[in-house]
Amino acid sequence: MSRPSASLRNAVVWEVLRGGLDERVKSTGRDSLDVLDTGGGTGNFAVPVARLGHRVTVVDPSPNALFALERRAAEAGVADRVRGVQGDAHGLFDVAERGASDVVLFHGVLEYVDDPADALRNAVAALRPEGGVLSLLAAGLGGAVLARALAGHFTEARQALSAPDGRWGEGDPMPRRFTAEQLTGLVADTGLRIAAIHGVRVFADLVPGALVDTEPDALDALARLEAAASELPAFQSVATQLHVLAEVPAADG
Repeated sequence: MSRPSASLRNAVVWEVLRGGLDERVKSTGRDSLDVLDTGGGTGNFAVPVARLGHRVTVVDPSPNALFALERRAAEAGVADRVRGVQGDAHGLFDVAERGASDVVLFHGVLEYVDDPADALRNAVAALRPEGGVLSLLAAGLGGAVLARALAGHFTEARQALSAPDGRWGEGDPMPRRFTAEQLTGLVADTGLRIAAIHGVRVFADLVPGALVDTEPDALDALARLEAAASELPAFQSVATQLHVLAEVPAADG
């Protein structure tokens, strides 16, 4: 069964992230920010961020992903603002500088690392001391439980619901999932101030692509529905992903 496009699935994250970038530009008085994209792969977010005029360093363990990033940045005309380096979250400061980034993107990383709290602390340590912004995206538990149940895999849904790592079985390709409370707790423990939390892909992963393709204005309507539901805790609890925007508090805050 086909699903709505990746651009729709990422729309909520992009809108929140762009707002965070704009606020950081205003607070610094600089038009161009230094952005670190840890686990940024082929540049799904790095290239659009660079198109806004910012300088982006992508850290990823995959040479193939970094090669694709280089090609993608060149095709978008932003090769001079995107730099790819091979590395990972735990060894982040082998390839990146502490306290030098206005914004850190930490998307799709916590699910895969051995120690999420340690990896997140590294991401936070890469931020500038005051006002730096973290964009954190991770797999949500509720979305997986709902998806398995709707597919008729009720035992797997119950397993995911009760497992500490949120996995539905040995065949589950996702190493770890989070509830909103777990994710915001990890962020709060680093000392960051949580500015916003959103549910991502609340409906997009459940709606057949054929419905979006055949109904007039369905794509726009679905995008508006996703945006409206993303801020409501009831729908965050069943989202496929959870997005947290947080910032380094001011010294007097």
